[in-house]
Amino acid sequence: MQNDNLKSYINLHLIVFIWGFTAILGALITINADALVWYRMIFAAVFLGAFLVYKKKPFRIPLKSFLKLIFVGLLIALHWIFFFKAIHVSNVSITLSVFSLGAFFASILEPLFYGRKVLWYEVFFGLIIIAGLALIMKVEINYLDGMLYALAAIILGVLFTLMNGKLIADHDPSVISFYEFLSGAFFISVYFLFQQKFTFDFFVLTTNNWILILVLASVCTAYAFTASVKVMQKLTPYTVMLTTNLEPVYGIILAYFILGGKEKMSFEFYIGAIIIVLTVILNGVIKQYQKGKLKKDMSTL
Repeated sequence: MQNDNLKSYINLHLIVFIWGFTAILGALITINADALVWYRMIFAAVFLGAFLVYKKKPFRIPLKSFLKLIFVGLLIALHWIFFFKAIHVSNVSITLSVFSLGAFFASILEPLFYGRKVLWYEVFFGLIIIAGLALIMKVEINYLDGMLYALAAIILGVLFTLMNGKLIADHDPSVISFYEFLSGAFFISVYFLFQQKFTFDFFVLTTNNWILILVLASVCTAYAFTASVKVMQKLTPYTVMLTTNLEPVYGIILAYFILGGKEKMSFEFYIGAIIIVLTVILNGVIKQYQKGKLKKDMSTL
């Protein structure tokens, strides 16, 4: 059991690294955020559908669960639209730094979803993360619009993560992700039809954009998202959200080397980012200590 948890935790870090690279792809793909998310969800659903057929896994799911998946799919679509919009109006570093608030929102909302008591240190660490973010906002106020889009994205991200944490108890991760991507693409398609965005030019993309979108949809979405849902069978949503706070670290480092000048931030920005990272590490140490103490107490009974 302990080895399974360790394996899930290592896999989670790989997923978070891939998510960090997702932000880079979002900056490199030169189409609007809503169109980008539509392509991402359509292709990801196709890849997952093919995977389910290949593995001969059933698509059937109870109506009640199906309706929940449709709603979660809408949340995911909006989350990604705000995410890529934030990157386009600011940059990768700013967007990912705001995502550090995920742990704070999860520490408040997870007890409501799962009926457990609020842990004081989760809220405390969340407040420290907010302090680190406040330092970033103070010196990078020119990117306020990007921060607000990113804030909306992370709130939606926490909500669908918590909902998936419950759905995973009864359903296959691949099936969950397939229906969520399909429903998200459906909602965006309805919006595009009303806005008459499905024109000939909409489907004319550069070769570079096609390649990047396919990488985004396959590796960074179909695989990473499904794997992230699967690790919740072993890890709590709060642990998932807190580890996700390392996404800014991976993403900012990658952005600095891949995107160059636009991603070079102020000294205070990196101080705020370091505060966030150290908080994530400290939380992990305390959690591990408490688990060890609990096992020791149980062994003496």
